Amino acid sequence: MCSIDKATAALLGEARYEGRRMLVSRLARLTVLAQLFLPGQAQSLSHTCPPKFPSCSIANPPKFVSYKYGIPAINKGASQPATNTFLQMESHSLDVQKLRSDFLQVLRSRRSAEVPLSVENGKPVVSPFFLDNTLPTDKSQAMESCPKVVIKNFKELLKEENLYLTTEAGQQGRLPVLILSMKESKERKPAVVFLHSTNKCKEWLRPLLEAYASRGYLAIAIDSRYHGERAGSKTGYRDALISSWKKGDTMPFIFDTVWDLIKLADYLTKREDIDPARIGITGESLGGMHAWYAAFVDTRYSVVVPIIGVQGFRWAVDNDKWQARVNSIRPVFEEAQKDLGKSAIDKEVVEKVWDRIAPGLASSFDAPYTIPAIVPRPLLIVNGAKDPRCPVEGLQIPQSRATKAYGEAHCPDKFKVWTRLFTRRTSHTVYMNSKLY
Repeated sequence: MCSIDKATAALLGEARYEGRRMLVSRLARLTVLAQLFLPGQAQSLSHTCPPKFPSCSIANPPKFVSYKYGIPAINKGASQPATNTFLQMESHSLDVQKLRSDFLQVLRSRRSAEVPLSVENGKPVVSPFFLDNTLPTDKSQAMESCPKVVIKNFKELLKEENLYLTTEAGQQGRLPVLILSMKESKERKPAVVFLHSTNKCKEWLRPLLEAYASRGYLAIAIDSRYHGERAGSKTGYRDALISSWKKGDTMPFIFDTVWDLIKLADYLTKREDIDPARIGITGESLGGMHAWYAAFVDTRYSVVVPIIGVQGFRWAVDNDKWQARVNSIRPVFEEAQKDLGKSAIDKEVVEKVWDRIAPGLASSFDAPYTIPAIVPRPLLIVNGAKDPRCPVEGLQIPQSRATKAYGEAHCPDKFKVWTRLFTRRTSHTVYMNSKLY
């Protein structure tokens, strides 16, 4: 059994997100609220808490996992339509422990050789690498409005750590980490992991990190796979997605970075300046998807705020609402279209790509199953009311199931879904104000 005491923090925010191409911006102003909890005796939950996250060490990880929904071979021509997995699974109760185990098995199936987690000191990045040629002035307009607590000589008191964690063998197994905190504090602090969107990097999030550091947090950001210091080139992420489709040996879309976040949690929970019971995770867009899946599989992330990231991948396929999400990483779908001998990207192409590059993403690891698995930890989902990449209609099933799960856990107040309207040509702004107890 576990119990929940009072909140240790409240995070308030407003955000706006920059539109792409001919789409209007996906999110205008939003308010973010989350709570980190300390163990206590104020309220006892009537269910058993999730067990501690198991070690990810595994000898001789398999090259391929025979997965229930399959990783189909690349065949040209039409094929039979996929079975609606929602209907297949509806009659089965959600076994969270098995779900996490199955997901870990999929993650391990495409790992290079596992190596001991190691830490290497780095240096500040002088010229951050953006895949979309983002200008520093855009960063200033978008992020610098995040207010910090007024602290005299703040820059002198701010502690910056630049690290590299080894999460697996190979070039992409070197995880760049940026951590900001205040020097004078000696006690264990709560920590928050911030995750960037597509084409950005950890340095883009620095104003958020500074805002949280000024409020007594350890604020952490990483470069996701093939971004920032891990990019290699402007086309590195695109090329990795196409390679994943053709070879089925990596999962650069979401899942590989989730593996990094598991290893990051290994590191953070061992630090003497972090309270291991108070590690939050949040992110925007691609970062929101990373936060969602990392929190699902790893219970050490104690509060979760995915922003414009949670969506129903299967729902989008079944309801012909997949176009906007596909366009965000279109080159891999165009390559699959050619390989499958199709004249255009259609539902079958979309299904096969998801099953190939992120097995289970549109089936048993989709939002209706993984979102409720976050219970009883505080979870706030923030989406755009008319965001074509994360249609709110696709959240109805996961929201309903999560509401039921949190209700049965006697903590319905710990789950919220907020949606906000969006406007044309707005940029991302986040305001965070926290109160420590």
